[in-house]
Amino acid sequence: MFFETYKSELIDTAFVVGILFFIGLIINLLIKKIGNKNGINSPRIKLICKYVTVSLILIGILIEVYVFGVKFEEIAIIFSSVFAILGIALFAVWSVLSNVTSGIILFFSYPYKVGDKIKIHDSDLPQQEAIIEDIGAFQLHLRLENGDLVTYPNNLILQKPVTLVEKDAIQEAS
Repeated sequence: MFFETYKSELIDTAFVVGILFFIGLIINLLIKKIGNKNGINSPRIKLICKYVTVSLILIGILIEVYVFGVKFEEIAIIFSSVFAILGIALFAVWSVLSNVTSGIILFFSYPYKVGDKIKIHDSDLPQQEAIIEDIGAFQLHLRLENGDLVTYPNNLILQKPVTLVEKDAIQEAS
């Protein structure tokens, strides 16, 4: 009974899922190729792939709601209400969103990678050189010359001037 009633919707659902799966596969392969070409570590590549997958799932849910007959006006009302609530709720955590967005930007366009020795020209950070140990979703892990580990927010690394002191300082120190 269910399958007979919603036969065309289920065929459309299979089509949408197939296309989104194929698009996700291609995008994730491209991200991995770009990441490996630029020498980006595996956890960062996986993180960006997760962002893409979640985005495609949300797009798929939106398409499926439309396929099953919900009118555009109804979808618009629901989404505007949800986004209004999220906008108010996330206003307090805007820096988290800023750091995640910066993490994505760092993945694709940051000229430095794990192992490089850099100097960040920031009055809040001790004026010394540091080796990038990890670039996460929210922050960089920097090892200072005195051995201290400093976490530095991704959004600030894009705002402050950075000098590359030495490429692959970890491998050269070994």
